[in-house]
Amino acid sequence: MNFNGQNMNKAFFSITLLGCLVQFSCRQAQPPPPPPVPVNLFTVKALPVTYYDRYTATTVALSQVNLLPEVQGYITGIFFKEGSHVAKGQKLYDIDRRIYEDNYNTAEANVKVAEGNLKQAQQDADRYQYLNNNKAVAKQIYDHAMIALENSKNAYQSALEALKIASTSLAYSVITAPFDGTIGFSQVKLGDLVTVGQTVLITISTDDPMGVDFLINEKQLSFFYNLQNTRHRSVDSLFTLIMPNNSLYSSIGRLSVIDRAVNPQTGSIRVRLLFPNPASLLRAGMSCVVRVHNQDPTPQLVIPNKAVVEEMGEYFVYVVKDSVVANSGDAAGDHTAGKDQRSLAFQKKVQLGAILGPNVIIKNGIEEGDIIVSDGIQSLHNGSPIAPSGDRSAQTGKGSKQNAQ
Repeated sequence: MNFNGQNMNKAFFSITLLGCLVQFSCRQAQPPPPPPVPVNLFTVKALPVTYYDRYTATTVALSQVNLLPEVQGYITGIFFKEGSHVAKGQKLYDIDRRIYEDNYNTAEANVKVAEGNLKQAQQDADRYQYLNNNKAVAKQIYDHAMIALENSKNAYQSALEALKIASTSLAYSVITAPFDGTIGFSQVKLGDLVTVGQTVLITISTDDPMGVDFLINEKQLSFFYNLQNTRHRSVDSLFTLIMPNNSLYSSIGRLSVIDRAVNPQTGSIRVRLLFPNPASLLRAGMSCVVRVHNQDPTPQLVIPNKAVVEEMGEYFVYVVKDSVVANSGDAAGDHTAGKDQRSLAFQKKVQLGAILGPNVIIKNGIEEGDIIVSDGIQSLHNGSPIAPSGDRSAQTGKGSKQNAQ
């Protein structure tokens, strides 16, 4: 009996020891919760702002043509400076005129001959008309005289048309500017042979005013239609232009054309502005930025730019939410459970608007009064516990108005 009792005591001790070991190992296997990340917070507020919507744009000439010869020959004269401004009708090239001058002289002489023949035929016809009225000439002779007169008239008209053709060819041997504009590099040199309708001589484009094209989203169409309909109303700095060197162009543009249709693949539509260009500072094909002055008086949500996280082309902020979590006691063996209130940061997708220096406008995704993380976002992930540093009330968005340049 003592032997069995000892065995039972040993078994009970072993089971108790095993249970303690299991409980200890389970408690050890559970990782401690991550420590809160120290951050600064920002309370979102709506503020009245003055800013510009920016669009990537390209300068375009309103008219641009490649000059091609209408007659064949050798280039005998070039009368312009490449890259310069030319006036409508200004002489640009001479094509060898000798053969066209000869053709013109020949055609002019043929006209004189045809004119003389017509005069003679008219005199004969008048004479035979008189004789025929008095029954003094054979009918056949009279008829032949009338036919000869008609042929002379046709020959004269043919000679005049040939003279026009020769005159046109002679005129085409001189190439002139079709309109005021800027010319590029000459594609031919003195002595080059040019072919009708094939050889490009030079390209000329209008330069004042200069068009500036950019794309807008179809959702913005109504806004630009309203601008177009009220374009006669004076609006200071409605359309301005940032040059490739980031300088502000001195003249203000005006809305000219909204394209006829939206691109169904991209949902965008082209808009054209016109800018004065008296000094030829704008050249066709330049990349620039159009600024459209936003006249919406509605306050906008403005947050620090550093509070925004970009991931694969999308933008997020961390919104703070207070959460109640269970407290399971400490590791020293205090098994009394309680509840703690902790602040957690949750990622939320937003749509950005204009950039206002160190700040940015938020179009949607958050609301006024939301509390977001402004510093320390590099160490956060969705649902991270945070430890706000400083007084939250001192980190709110204050100020009456912000401006964007």
